[in-house]
Amino acid sequence: MLAGLGVVAFSLTFPATAWSLEGLGPWSVTSVRMVLAGLVAGGCLLALRVPLPARRHLPGLLVVAAGVVVGFPLLTTLALQTSTTSHAAVVVGLLPLTTAALSALRTGARPSRTFWAAALTGAAVVIAFAVRESGGSLNTSDLYLFAALLVCAAGYTEGGRLAARMPGWQVIGWALVGCLPLSLAGAAVALSVEPAEVTGHTVAGILWLAVGSQFLGLVVWYRGMAAIGVARASQLQLAQPLLTLVWSVLLLGERLTPAAPVAAVAVLVCIGVTQRSRT
Repeated sequence: MLAGLGVVAFSLTFPATAWSLEGLGPWSVTSVRMVLAGLVAGGCLLALRVPLPARRHLPGLLVVAAGVVVGFPLLTTLALQTSTTSHAAVVVGLLPLTTAALSALRTGARPSRTFWAAALTGAAVVIAFAVRESGGSLNTSDLYLFAALLVCAAGYTEGGRLAARMPGWQVIGWALVGCLPLSLAGAAVALSVEPAEVTGHTVAGILWLAVGSQFLGLVVWYRGMAAIGVARASQLQLAQPLLTLVWSVLLLGERLTPAAPVAAVAVLVCIGVTQRSRT
């Protein structure tokens, strides 16, 4: 349930980013969301008098910060300047397989053959859908998205490992607070260079990115990964691009193609298989 709530929160990230880009540049969107999320996380850590993390956890927190606080938000925001949210969502649907593979290498977990078969099938569905939607060609935005997959998978894997040793909200909380000096400086520079126009969509998008996606979503996500394992939890994200497709229609007015329902059924079947398979 917790990992599933995280997926729902993440599924709104791309539509919220598209709204934010209506009034802010990509660097401003990335840095401002980091600042707001860092302030929220810092306030929670301070209010609850949480002690500083142990020194042995600092390398892992650095990976989390680089992957899910800085890398993924920046790369996907740059991609969404030229890519539709629906296309980006489908490409990022490869994230579960990437996370499962990195998790196996990092933690020594050995998912079953059935697990891998279902995961690869789900990834194949996502790739086929992406190629069909893009007309068989990849562009610069796709390169940004593939890079985002790698850094985010590393952050998820390390965050899931740390969440078994400290509360999940503290994992992302300390990663966000640690990035505050960088995000504050980045926001000051970006807002002074890029044009900015405050609209209702921009405010709503930034607030969701900071509080919903960047903090609360990752809190429940890491808690869920700690409970059921990184590889298995990651497969729930196969549903994320399909949820994002729905939000793109409802919030952005994008049109779904006839292939979307077919892909949805196939991906949901793959999720069911991975959740029942043993490691």
